[in-house]
Formats: sequence, structure tokens, C-alpha cells
Amino acid sequence: MFKKAFIVIVILSFCFSLCMAADIIKLPPPQLDGGKNLMRVFKERKSERSFAAKKLPVNVLSNMLWAACGINRPEAGKRTAPSAMNRQQIDVYVANSDGLYLYDAKGHSLKPVISQDIRALTGKQSFVAQAPVTLVYVADFKKMGNMKDEEKNFYAATDTGFISENVYLFCASEGLATVVRGSIDKDALAKAMKLGENQKIILAQTVGYPKE
Repeated sequence: MFKKAFIVIVILSFCFSLCMAADIIKLPPPQLDGGKNLMRVFKERKSERSFAAKKLPVNVLSNMLWAACGINRPEAGKRTAPSAMNRQQIDVYVANSDGLYLYDAKGHSLKPVISQDIRALTGKQSFVAQAPVTLVYVADFKKMGNMKDEEKNFYAATDTGFISENVYLFCASEGLATVVRGSIDKDALAKAMKLGENQKIILAQTVGYPKE
């Protein structure tokens, strides 16, 4: 009896794992041969707060996330953005109309977190609910070892700055609009995102096509 019950549990667990794996969005490989001249990108980098409702194509989302903090040296697992002592403590969450996802740099994929549209919670500005994508930068302090709290906060802020600037430069290169934001009800957003006690929201960054 117990053996049969155990077998049923194993089968159900396996089926559940398959269902979860099927929900993972495998992103296409980043396109590395496009974009504008670097100096022109610096000239055109800016913050914009008006967004069209048009969704970002999956290849654009793929390129942007790779530019943000994707792995550019596979042999070492290192990324496009620097990280203090290579802790890689900043997680990039993607909020869109379909729900909330966690960017997995190693697999270059999106892992589903929740199916609710929580874009309206990602900032206090009116445009955040309609803009197609908001990136939420979350520091996982567990990855920072025995650093002092002051150091954790400092490096979480600086490393988020590196990632968000990568997104700014990508958007300037691709003709996208973006703005980084700190005006957030972080407690409400953290609850909706189901974050743990060692996770801290640092900033959010909205991305989309400019409103014509």
C-alpha cells in the first residue's frame, strides 16, 4: 500500500516538474552583429516617460536582457555587467502583461514567477501600468556572504547601476524608450513578487517603444 502511494507521489511530482519546465521561456540567442556606433549611442542615451502599448518582440527582449547582464564569457560564466567580487547578486525580473518572470542568465531564459500582471505596482507613475515591460532589479543578499550590511547596500546599488546603464545604452541603440525609477511602494511590490526576507528591491526600469 505504502509502496503504491510512494509511486503515485513520484509520478505526480515528475509530471508537475514537466509542467513547470514547459512554462520556461527559452529566449533566442542574442544577436551580436547589430546596433549603432557606440559614440552615437552615448549621444542618444536619455530617459523617456511616454511609451506606446506595442509589445516588445521576443528577439528584442532577448537582446536587451543579454545586454543587461547576460553571459558574454561562457567559459568563465561572467557577464556583460561588472559585479562586486563576482557575487552576481542582482536578479532581473521582467514584468509584462502576461505576468512576472525571472531572467536566468545561464540558461538565457525566463522563468515564470506569477501569472498576474503587476506592472501597476512597479512604480507610482501613471505610465508604468501600460508600458509593455518593466525590469525590476532585486538584490539577493544571501549571495553576498558575510559582508557588512553597509557594504551589501552599497554594492547592490552600484551593480544595479551598471546593469541599468547597459539597458539604457541598448535602448538608445535600438530606438527604444526607457527610464529608471526609484519611486516604488517596495513593500507592496515585494509582497506581490513573493520575495524572501533576504531579497531587496533596488530599482525598476521601464522599457518600450516611444509614444508617437
